[in-house]
Amino acid sequence: MRIGILALGALLLGCGEATARVTKAELAQIKLPPGFQIELVSDQVPGARSLARGERGTIFVGTRETGKVYALEDRDRDGSIDAVHTIASGLDQPNGIALRGGALYVAEVERILRYDAIEDRLRDPPKPVVILASLPTERAHGWRYLGVGPDGLLYVAIGMPCNICLRSDARFGSILRLRADGGGVELFASGVRNSVGLDWHPRTRELWFTDNGGDGLGDDFPPDELNHAPRKGLHFGFPYCHSDRADRTHNRGRGCGSYAQPVQKLGAHVAALGMRFYTGQAFPERYRGQVFIAEHGSWNRSKKVGYRVTVVRLEGGRSLGYETFAQGWLQGEQAWGRPVDLLVQPDGSLLVSDDRAGAVYRIRYAATRR
Repeated sequence: MRIGILALGALLLGCGEATARVTKAELAQIKLPPGFQIELVSDQVPGARSLARGERGTIFVGTRETGKVYALEDRDRDGSIDAVHTIASGLDQPNGIALRGGALYVAEVERILRYDAIEDRLRDPPKPVVILASLPTERAHGWRYLGVGPDGLLYVAIGMPCNICLRSDARFGSILRLRADGGGVELFASGVRNSVGLDWHPRTRELWFTDNGGDGLGDDFPPDELNHAPRKGLHFGFPYCHSDRADRTHNRGRGCGSYAQPVQKLGAHVAALGMRFYTGQAFPERYRGQVFIAEHGSWNRSKKVGYRVTVVRLEGGRSLGYETFAQGWLQGEQAWGRPVDLLVQPDGSLLVSDDRAGAVYRIRYAATRR
């Protein structure tokens, strides 16, 4: 029996675990540019965060607090979800997920796991292979983001275990790079407070990533950042600098000129997480090759900001501007949803995960609707 996009009941997770969370009225609150529309893919993925797509169209979803990894199965590849499977449970903040060679990689706080031939085993997931078990154990900013670069290597972000501080372990505040077997771990970028989103430019194949600014320095400072790391070894300033402004405690006359500067300063406290280059052809020309960012939303600002999807427009490696693309998860000072990650689909649509509503949405340009 087919299960429609808006009627994925508890049957999909088994044991009656999930019930519908997103109403049609809530979905109607999402505002998009003319010609775009949003639809619910599933609201049966509690705590939905990082997204990855398998070769057969399965959408894998990492989580944080729930300790689970889900798979949204599209058996006939028609864009509708036929079943939701729990691939793993009881994990330690399995936020980061990535696919390589048919295997699903999952980043916990301390470990990176590999689930081989995962799309062959959605109903009977294999036991994971531990490829690395020596990541820092500190839990503050301990949820990892994981990606596979054009070089076939794994990239994992390691947040600072604090708000604004120094640590002797150089892995803190960095993006690490390693082989798919867990070996060859090296520091790729440093001075990164807490990145929870990264992607590679489709033409240059260079790394770009978001970074969250510190707290407690005011409602409007410091900005979150969109950064560009065209090569290994760049330092992005933290904790000595917040963007181009020196930190009063840690800078001690260093200045900020020697550090890599953000391509785009984002809103302060918007919690910029997942980012993707739009590589599809379905959206209008002005969106192609541009950066979409999921802003999870502020938690300690006097007036809430974020809770939206934004676009940074680029010309080469230079930003031309930063604007809202999708908003409405925040109504006044109340948020019913929090965007986390993005994923461009082969048909050019854009998936958005939401950990507050436990949902995944699809944004289409109207001309592509079937």
